[in-house]
Amino acid sequence: MDKFYEKLQSTSPVSVVVLSIAIILAAGFLATRITKLLKLPNVTAYVVAGMIIGPFCLKAVPQKVIDGSAFVSDVALAFIAFSAGEFFRFSSFKGKGRQLIIITLFESLTASLFVFVLTYFVLGLGTAFSLVLSALASATAPASTLMTIRQTGAKGDFVDTLISVVALDDVVSLLAFSVAISVATATIAGSVDAKTVALPIVYNLLMIILGALAGFALKLLMAKRSTDNRLIVSVALLFTVCGAGAALGVSPLMACMVMGAVYINASDDDRLFKQLNYFSPPFLLVFFVRSGMSFRLDTLFDSSAKVAGVPLLVIGCLYFFVRILGKYAGAFVGCKICKKPKKSTRSLGLALIPQAGVAIGLSELAARTIGGETGVVIQTVIMSSSILYELIGPAMAKLALNLSGATGGTEAEIPKEQTASRREELIERMNAIQAEIDRENYARSDEEKEFVAAAEENEELFLRDKNRKFINRR
Repeated sequence: MDKFYEKLQSTSPVSVVVLSIAIILAAGFLATRITKLLKLPNVTAYVVAGMIIGPFCLKAVPQKVIDGSAFVSDVALAFIAFSAGEFFRFSSFKGKGRQLIIITLFESLTASLFVFVLTYFVLGLGTAFSLVLSALASATAPASTLMTIRQTGAKGDFVDTLISVVALDDVVSLLAFSVAISVATATIAGSVDAKTVALPIVYNLLMIILGALAGFALKLLMAKRSTDNRLIVSVALLFTVCGAGAALGVSPLMACMVMGAVYINASDDDRLFKQLNYFSPPFLLVFFVRSGMSFRLDTLFDSSAKVAGVPLLVIGCLYFFVRILGKYAGAFVGCKICKKPKKSTRSLGLALIPQAGVAIGLSELAARTIGGETGVVIQTVIMSSSILYELIGPAMAKLALNLSGATGGTEAEIPKEQTASRREELIERMNAIQAEIDRENYARSDEEKEFVAAAEENEELFLRDKNRKFINRR
């Protein structure tokens, strides 16, 4: 394969890049066909596909292309962070905001604390390594949990709490990672002082302010825009925030999340998030496949691969179990403080085990920022454990939902009378929403105008015909 690419590089360098992207997309897609049968999330498929076609297995993609596509990570993480901002509607936190914050802080920071004690005090792996790995331990993957909720039809207070905590979890992780990576880089450089620690924090605050301003700007620019232009404007602003973060040398993730949160609260418009979710899959696929290609599976099982004399496999296994213990203990204590029901208190931690998207993205960012063997080890530990978490995560989430009593009823068990009344309620809500839409607020294409006109004309003819038949019957 290397000889083929060398020959192709001499004649058409562009074709090497295009062909590599085609292979990445095809590999990711084909892998999802297998994981769907196993009921595993797409993220797992993408990572495994990357491992197979990467330089440590089939070598189907040249190393130059992998190295040159680092910017994809920033773009993909920007989309992930912006989408996470949708969950932070202020209206959703009224009444329960304090409880949700307490539970989230306890479950996320307890996991980080347990991992830090393990790596720094027990194993003696160094400040930089311990700080970054413990910060990554706080992240939870919402995809597996939400998928399980949809499959089981679970509902109730436990489900509402779980969804909110999972969403807030990533915020804590991003904040913890921003501070940890700043201290870690300063420690590695050998110059830890007030300036080296404070300056990245100031830059992160500036990025948060920029994200808020971008959110307000997005709200203003979305008025009277066609569907295509809405997408163009939003992507342009996201890329601007990413570029500013790269210029300052800090992660733009927090800024992108704030941008999404400000926009959803200022506009109450979730259509844009749905539109971006349709647009972003190719970027996310390339990002996770690329992460899989960077995964050093051979390093994990290499007996010579050690950090401060501790085998990498031992570190990975201990991290896997200690994080689970921290998540469960933190969620248990948080629920106790908030006086949640016993079933919820005993079950919530089990549903917070999955770890994938954000953690994998941050680990790659950490590997790129820290560099060297430390960065490679962090990425290897997170990647390998994330695959295991995604394998057991859905089962644990389902167990948690069953133990909490959230899966007490499904749509099939609902009486027909209730189903009919629900249907009527939904129709009324849809009509009310439709009535509130200001049809002059956004631009329509000629095709849309013609379609609407035809639909209205057809509706008018239908009503006329119906009235005529009614009069004739009388």
